[in-house]
Amino acid sequence: MARDMNVPVSALKSAVIQGLKTVYDPEIPVNIYDLGLIYDVSVNESGFAHILMTLTTPMCPVADILPLEVRERALMVEGVDDAKVELTWEPPWSMEKMSEEAKLQMNL
Repeated sequence: MARDMNVPVSALKSAVIQGLKTVYDPEIPVNIYDLGLIYDVSVNESGFAHILMTLTTPMCPVADILPLEVRERALMVEGVDDAKVELTWEPPWSMEKMSEEAKLQMNL
């Protein structure tokens, strides 16, 4: 489906972020965005979303499936025609990357 050019790219980016907030790390009861696992989200004019993310640890048991779920969630956003999830370990994830809401949720 071609992207509706009346929808600004910034709105698509916001919609992708909202979608990512519905994805949870199965071991932590906080969504991956507020957990700080998403380092960057960009969407271009052609409806391509690029998501730069990390995991809590390189040995994460969901390392194979979580990036796929993130991509699928981005593709569910109307106007996003393709998506790529890039996994990085730099900088390493730490609890400081969590949102204040996530820290409160986890009683930190």
